[in-house]
Amino acid sequence: MSQSNMFGLMVVIPLILSQSVRGKDCVCELQNTDPAFPENKLKNVEFIALQCTGNITSEKMTEIDSLVLGLQHRIWQLLDNVSMLEKEDNGNLYAAVSLRIIELELVEIQDLLDKLNRTTNNYKQLSVEAAAELQDMKEKMVELEEFDHTQVMVRERENQRIKSDLERCTDVLSSTSLAPTLSPGRCGLGRIVSVVGPRTYSLTVYGTSYSYGAWGRDANPAPGDENKYWLVVLSSSNAYGHFVRQYNSMGTFILGIESKDTYISSSNPTTNTIQGPNMVMYGNALYYNCYYTCSVCQFNMTTRSVSTVALPKDAGYNDMFPFAHLGTTYSYTDMDFATDESGVYVIYASTSNFGNVIISKVETSNPPALNQTWSTSLHKRTVTNTFMVCGVLYATRYLDAETEEIFYSYDTKTNVERYDLRINIKKMQTNIEFLNYDPRDHLLYVYSDAYILTNELIFQ
Repeated sequence: MSQSNMFGLMVVIPLILSQSVRGKDCVCELQNTDPAFPENKLKNVEFIALQCTGNITSEKMTEIDSLVLGLQHRIWQLLDNVSMLEKEDNGNLYAAVSLRIIELELVEIQDLLDKLNRTTNNYKQLSVEAAAELQDMKEKMVELEEFDHTQVMVRERENQRIKSDLERCTDVLSSTSLAPTLSPGRCGLGRIVSVVGPRTYSLTVYGTSYSYGAWGRDANPAPGDENKYWLVVLSSSNAYGHFVRQYNSMGTFILGIESKDTYISSSNPTTNTIQGPNMVMYGNALYYNCYYTCSVCQFNMTTRSVSTVALPKDAGYNDMFPFAHLGTTYSYTDMDFATDESGVYVIYASTSNFGNVIISKVETSNPPALNQTWSTSLHKRTVTNTFMVCGVLYATRYLDAETEEIFYSYDTKTNVERYDLRINIKKMQTNIEFLNYDPRDHLLYVYSDAYILTNELIFQ
């Protein structure tokens, strides 16, 4: 017997039997009395469904919430800054600083409001279009189900609903275990969900003279030094520095007045001076890469004494494993330094770890010492910067002239690595030469092509 047609949906088909001319074979002639299945309508429904899936994503569903949260933080920060400036008021200084800082805050708030309005209008239009498309798909599917004589589609739809419910339950259970953060008992912060700002955006007193440098606050200040800010510029060949400049407040920093310089050495470069833009201040001491050595330097700001601790012999230095992207290499960034809630870390790479990132905890004793160490699978030359939050290393990469992306994390508590974070940082300049997290205010301090910036981390 031969079959002349095959159908995806079962239909009622009469059979007409006839005898072959050969007298031996029985032939079944199939005659479909039902109307032809409208395959084009089904394909059209599938196409519209794919469009809806592409237009309505999980990122879009949470974008308005993120914008509102960011706007709320900006308003709170504006109130804090105004309060701080009023306390610092000494006549002319307050007027100058307030015009600068408050203007920056208001511009950011207006930008967020404009974006929130645009996003809300876009989503209203998207909602109207999606509702119309869903109604159209519903009517077409009702029409198509008339061809489903054995209720195959009804049962399939029920199976899909049960499967979808199970997948949602699985996602809820797994989302809490995959977040690259430490337990609340150890740190108290959730995972990073976004980076907003910049909050601060200004040139230093040196203008555009020095593209490489670093700045920030002491992550563990002495009493009375909580509001101090420090600045280091690499004044020799964009690679070497030999003094630290300090300001008593953000207001004096922006205006470039009332500063104090503390020199590591009178010449630059020389033994134990600064090499590369990566450094941090913790407990009234500056931690950085000692000039032309594979060692960590600890410079005491009060006594002006330098203590050192050597990294492993195969650790990279002198541009062996610098931060980089396809467009450029950041000179003398073999060692990066980071602060978080628990102290100081040095981030580097070694030949024995195939140029991949290594994290070592730095004991801030005098002299300093290296404590626990973690090896990762992240190749250092694919990274532009790193920072630590709650014992978790985060790494950034260059996307374009306007955007840097936090794409990677390594949790030193669980040893879990992730390469799928996709958290963008808005840039004002092309390159970021220095980036560090301050656990006291949850800000990222950035030095970018001679400009100083701060960005705020938003936690879940």
